[in-house]
Amino acid sequence: MNNDDRGMILEFKSFINNREFPCVAAKAALERQQVTCMVADHMACPKDDKAILQFLYNFIYSYRKAAAFFYSAAVIFKGPVLQSEGMFDSLLWQRLQSLSDLDAKSNNYDNRVDADPHSPNFSFSLKEEAFFIIGLNPVSSRPSRQFKFPALVFNPHAQFEQLRETNRYEKMKNIVRKRDVAYSGSVNPMLDDFGTSSEVFQYSGLKHDHSWQCPLMINHAKNEHHSSS
Repeated sequence: MNNDDRGMILEFKSFINNREFPCVAAKAALERQQVTCMVADHMACPKDDKAILQFLYNFIYSYRKAAAFFYSAAVIFKGPVLQSEGMFDSLLWQRLQSLSDLDAKSNNYDNRVDADPHSPNFSFSLKEEAFFIIGLNPVSSRPSRQFKFPALVFNPHAQFEQLRETNRYEKMKNIVRKRDVAYSGSVNPMLDDFGTSSEVFQYSGLKHDHSWQCPLMINHAKNEHHSSS
């Protein structure tokens, strides 16, 4: 890793560490040194996709061995200079499509979630591990997502289910929403609870109406039994 990459990662961690940053789960992960980062080149280019996938596989391997909450993996892109939030939204789906297609060659889909992006129970799956994804970019309409570089943050979906099972999810959600109002001036209009509407509406931060059709096409086989390998 060169000094420029280290600098971008430090900027990302400083962004989360900002006292007013609303996501307390991200702040907890950072405090526990459980945020893993890599720097990729251009978000429109597929040349780093295999390296990104291997980075995420390594993260999944480490996460599955851990017992604690709040693990995240961030992929930070050096470019492009974004002209609009819609441009970032388009690039996000390009990269996720490519990663999903590569993953489908050797893995089934996480059977704890739906593989249909239109389903309210959808979550993005790699190596049979479901993820909730947060997109960050400098032209986001949400101040809490306005990071200097385009970035995709992969959050294991199982963490949210574990928080629900231990009755911690609602409290955390309410804290985050209250902090987001203070930080951004309003609650994210795309924010819905899992199982209410598809989480794809929340990935990029762009405000979509519910007639929007997610372009992601899932080509995985569906698992009958979850594998932790």
